[in-house]
Amino acid sequence: MISSDIPLNQGCLKPIKLVCPPNTLLSPSLKAATVGSNVETSQRIVDLIFKAFRAAAASQRTCNNLTLGYGGTNPTIAGGSGAGADSDGESGVHTHITNTRISDPEIFERRYPVILHEFSIREGSCGAGRHRGGDGCIRDIEFRLPLQVSILSERRVIPPYAMAGGEEGKRGVNLWLRKYPDGTSRTISLGGKATTHMNAGDHIIVHTPGGGGYGRDALEKEEVFMDIFKIHENFSPGMSLLRTQGSDGRGQMRDMRQTGSQHLPGVLRL
Repeated sequence: MISSDIPLNQGCLKPIKLVCPPNTLLSPSLKAATVGSNVETSQRIVDLIFKAFRAAAASQRTCNNLTLGYGGTNPTIAGGSGAGADSDGESGVHTHITNTRISDPEIFERRYPVILHEFSIREGSCGAGRHRGGDGCIRDIEFRLPLQVSILSERRVIPPYAMAGGEEGKRGVNLWLRKYPDGTSRTISLGGKATTHMNAGDHIIVHTPGGGGYGRDALEKEEVFMDIFKIHENFSPGMSLLRTQGSDGRGQMRDMRQTGSQHLPGVLRL
């Protein structure tokens, strides 16, 4: 938030005065039950500061804490970072907290009664814009023994916000794939925070949020409309022109020739 890049140093905080009234979220009483301050509350503070200064679109802003009741493992799961005024977001990273390391699949499966079926980039979870956000991740874990499983996460209701006309990132989803003795299964949404007992063969599938996009690509829209006018000038009688908006944000031209009651569309991608 300064005009030039400098190393992080204590002097940056000297002009800043922190005011935390007692008995509030950031200064709770000793009797208050608190949890997740380092991994969740801290992320919400960054949310507020970045949005107030319009510094960047929102990142996933959660650590997606997954706790397994077998030796107390507590891995955090990466997601997408928000786009800035001159840069895209990054996919599959932690933001605004130490970029924590996660166990290799071979080590994870050897130490715990689990099978890691998938750990991948969640394609399409980012927000679009002049600069797009980063994509979240998908982590699919099957349990080989009955376990107690807890998930502590945010951005499951309100999506990561965009900035300057971009699109919001996708919300996260926590799913329980429950297997039954008769061979049937059921997928249950766990919400953002849950603790439950899972049986052998059950899966927990975590889809982490994507980052918000930054800016609306006005130049591209202007070029699309210019192409429409150029094509329209050369259009023959009896043909109508319809412009639609594609899912990728780029304009499309549909050349509709009417033959009896049938419309035969030919699509020109701009």
